[in-house]
Amino acid sequence: MDSRLPIDSRATALMTLLCLIWGLQQVALKAFGGDISPLLQIGLRSGVAALLVALLMLWRRQAFVWGQWRVGLLAGALFAVEYLLVGQALRYTSAAHTVVFLYTAPIFAALGLHLRLPAERLSRMQWTGVAMAFGGVAVAFLAPDAGSGANPASLVGDAMALAGGACWGATTVTIRLSALSTTPPTMTLLWQLLSAFALLVPASWLLGEASIRPTAQAWLALGFQAVIVSFASFLTWFWLLRTYLASRLGIFSFMTPVFGVLFGALLLHEPLSARFLAGAALMFAGILVVSLHRMLASLGGRVLGA
Repeated sequence: MDSRLPIDSRATALMTLLCLIWGLQQVALKAFGGDISPLLQIGLRSGVAALLVALLMLWRRQAFVWGQWRVGLLAGALFAVEYLLVGQALRYTSAAHTVVFLYTAPIFAALGLHLRLPAERLSRMQWTGVAMAFGGVAVAFLAPDAGSGANPASLVGDAMALAGGACWGATTVTIRLSALSTTPPTMTLLWQLLSAFALLVPASWLLGEASIRPTAQAWLALGFQAVIVSFASFLTWFWLLRTYLASRLGIFSFMTPVFGVLFGALLLHEPLSARFLAGAALMFAGILVVSLHRMLASLGGRVLGA
């Protein structure tokens, strides 16, 4: 019997705070990019957060499980490539576009699991949601007046953010189908953080993005990304997953791109066209249909039976 709890006021407050933090992270990466590039911010924050996670595991006397190193490195590499694409996307497109296209990840995860697990086969309703989601992506991505979409460089950034969402979805599938699904969450997070640090810091140097202007804003940005985003928020998320019903928590995650778009407009003064917002709304409506299909089918059955 599942002993996890239904959503209460504590979970609601924590998930709202987490989504606010996650929505702010891309905006913060772009806002402080003049002092320290987004790619280097992500690489360094991963190294600091990995150290904090390792210290936490030592304090808890939790064993370091290195036996799954092959799949650990695979999941870590996918995580690193995701954030490599995010870091580059922020150079070409807005933070709002980046966060919206990145959050296509649940669709890519659903398609990957559909191909690999019979129990995860998509229903007719879910395929409708997939079509809605990709229709929304087409509207937001291809429309001539979709925000800054008329700029070819912005289209490159949008494509990178979309590819980052695909990598995130692939990471989810990798963890779900491997021994990492039963590995302690701190160990899975440690694999991802170590891989991101090992790959992204050298990548920033190779791409000429390794310079730092040692301003107070640069250190503030790095502290926020490392301690708040990569350490505290991820550990809080894993604790919530162990304590509460995951399907209910997933509903809240859709607040993240909403916060990202709002912060991009308010803090970075990013322009948002009506067509981009309409495409984003259609995309997330489709993702909700895919994620909550059982709840929607049950609700529809009750309405028809009434």
